[in-house]
Amino acid sequence: MANELEKQNAAAAAMEFVEDGMTIGLGTGSTAKYFVQMLAEEIADGLVVRCIETSEQTRRLAESLGVPLIPSEQIERIHLTVDGADEVDEHGFLIKGGGAALLREKIIANASDHMVVIADPSKQVERLGKFPLPVEVTPFGYTITAKKVYDALCSSGIDRPRVELRAQPGGRLVMTDGGNYILDCHCQRIPDAESLAARLSGVPGVVEHGLFIGIARTVIIGNEAGATVFEF
Repeated sequence: MANELEKQNAAAAAMEFVEDGMTIGLGTGSTAKYFVQMLAEEIADGLVVRCIETSEQTRRLAESLGVPLIPSEQIERIHLTVDGADEVDEHGFLIKGGGAALLREKIIANASDHMVVIADPSKQVERLGKFPLPVEVTPFGYTITAKKVYDALCSSGIDRPRVELRAQPGGRLVMTDGGNYILDCHCQRIPDAESLAARLSGVPGVVEHGLFIGIARTVIIGNEAGATVFEF
């Protein structure tokens, strides 16, 4: 499928940023999976790196492929993180969290010298918001928090937003690796992502939100012939 080829080409382009001796953050999701697989192949051929995962899903994948992982408490420096995105705009601002790993993803990305985002063309947008914005919240008082999140969305100029708890098929609530819930905020269009990010960060009960503002330095969009690299 062309879409999978686009993802693979984006991941392959990200491998150009990998250097021997690096500590690398490993993202979560269908595109990041290809990067982990390609990295494992290079490790098998002699590349020496250390890695830290952004989710239990990625940890299991990395371990199955022989990618060396180190505990977060032993990290002194993260040279590079390669991760996917649910949306990316012309400023390099992102929506992430479709895989419910946004907290760990943001911790690792923010601590990195260089964050590289890999995606297929369907993730490029003129303005963020069509993909539901994930907001991770504590289970305690989540209904109160959801109301405050709704108010923050409205105050940021979003017209008639909808806030829903993410659930699995069958109705069981999705729980993150950190034991929290996910609110999916249906915005359609976010007029000012920076303003909304600040408002959401100020809501008690919000652990983290899926707006990644000014964190990505490089965005790689794969295509059937190769990839296009954007620097920010």
